[in-house]
Amino acid sequence: MTAPNWYASGREHVWLPYTQMKTARPPLPVASAEGTRLTLAGGRELIDGISSWWACVHGYRHPHIEEAVRHQLEALPHVMLGGLAHEQAYTLARRLAGLLPGDLDHVFFSDSGSVAVEVAMKMASQFWLNQGKRRMKFLCFKGGYHGDTFATMSVCDPDEGMHSLFKGALLEQIVVELPKTVADEAALDLLLERHGKDLAGIVVEPLVQGAGGMVFHDPFTLQALRRLADAHDLLLIFDEIFVGLGRLGDAMFACQIAGVQPDIVTLSKALTGGTLPLAATIASRRIHEGFLSDDPLHALMHGPTYMGNALGCAAANASLDLFESEPRLAQARAIEGQLESLLAPARALPGVKDVRVRGAIGVIQLDRTAPADRLSASCIANGVWLRPFRDILYTTPPLIAGEGDIAHIAGAMLTAVAEWGTEAVC
Repeated sequence: MTAPNWYASGREHVWLPYTQMKTARPPLPVASAEGTRLTLAGGRELIDGISSWWACVHGYRHPHIEEAVRHQLEALPHVMLGGLAHEQAYTLARRLAGLLPGDLDHVFFSDSGSVAVEVAMKMASQFWLNQGKRRMKFLCFKGGYHGDTFATMSVCDPDEGMHSLFKGALLEQIVVELPKTVADEAALDLLLERHGKDLAGIVVEPLVQGAGGMVFHDPFTLQALRRLADAHDLLLIFDEIFVGLGRLGDAMFACQIAGVQPDIVTLSKALTGGTLPLAATIASRRIHEGFLSDDPLHALMHGPTYMGNALGCAAANASLDLFESEPRLAQARAIEGQLESLLAPARALPGVKDVRVRGAIGVIQLDRTAPADRLSASCIANGVWLRPFRDILYTTPPLIAGEGDIAHIAGAMLTAVAEWGTEAVC
């Protein structure tokens, strides 16, 4: 494939994410996208098996979202939310409050998932500061991932995560295993007896730890954390940036599946259907009221320039329309059933440690770290875009992906793992 001029002239100037720039394979130039397909420069098509990092749940270029953004662009592309208001942000906040359980009614907008978690941590810490209590640390979990900004790095897995290089330079947190049994809950209860007064809250990815390894846990874990948070007067933060908005199929949000209401929820990625950057941190009435005061210093002093961007909010409102009018949750459940069947043969392949599926998430876990570029290249050769990491080859397809797409993705995964396993044995 001959590289287009823009690619050849700009490539040396772009610093890519999560990439060793000296050794990485050159990225693929994408000319356009539609539905589940990426079209490369030169015309070749790939099925996007990870929805542009889990975001494009409705596929690319859904006409309803495009029309909403186009209409908003003609009226008001952006206006600051400091002292001004616009319809799309206020409508979106009302709709999110209506979708989330209980009194999760107060929406603070930002422009990325990492910032949404930073805001949640800041909210939790200042909630206590406004009461004259200095509780700045958080309980977080091994295998967890919450973003790449400095505070969020501190609540990621400090040893196995991608930020281990910064260990010792980050805020000190309490990091433990997720409680999965009654005994685990009891042990964590004892730990919180000793350290709870120093903690602002608990930060967890509900039901699925994503970038930490696509690890699943049961609703019991979240129910235990709610009980512990209540017992020790801690705030419970659910980072639903990955799983929120339909990915798991049984409900729009993981907190609903578990039957647990957190104090703060963070959303991003699928919020706009993968079209524009937008994130939200949604707090309960108790949290919001903790900032109401005659003292101006008790206000939440945070305000990203593009928070509540009108174009992003228009896309998000259109995305919520699609969740209401099209069967996304049923589609996620159908993908789950197909992935369970199609990925099952991987269990018999050399080098495979585990195969697991939850909602529209399919994972083949290898028994050691594998060459990501080699696995990805095999999938690309078979017409599928996937980006494995560490010992994980996974798919998080658009929820609109049909049976043919899912079969194609699963087939490419099996082929890639079989080729790698055969070479490893030899």
